[in-house]
Amino acid sequence: MLTHPIFSIAISLLLGFLTGLGTGGGSLLMVWLTVICDIAPTRARLINLMFFIPCAAVATVKNLRKGRIQIKSILLPLFTGCACAIAVTILSKNINTEQLRKLFGVLLLFTGLRELFYRDRNPR
Repeated sequence: MLTHPIFSIAISLLLGFLTGLGTGGGSLLMVWLTVICDIAPTRARLINLMFFIPCAAVATVKNLRKGRIQIKSILLPLFTGCACAIAVTILSKNINTEQLRKLFGVLLLFTGLRELFYRDRNPR
């Protein structure tokens, strides 16, 4: 039932919507693909990337047009994110799948806790 094509399409639409809101739809997609659909993490990452790029491109163009993104403020996170992605890709070749799943679970846990308890330091 959970892997029926219609159900998968509905989940994809929901995750696309959540991604557009900036709520971590890609992380939820990884959980869906690896736990529910039993897809290998390497293949799930590829699917997640193909899912994320169009969503991110549309959101970026829209926010640039509305003046919500300041290019100077995103350069450091952009370059450090790319460097970390390359480093983790290299490291992932030396870590087995079970360890990667556990590390990803820890990452999701800490990210969720941070989002849950985050307080804006500069309320508007």
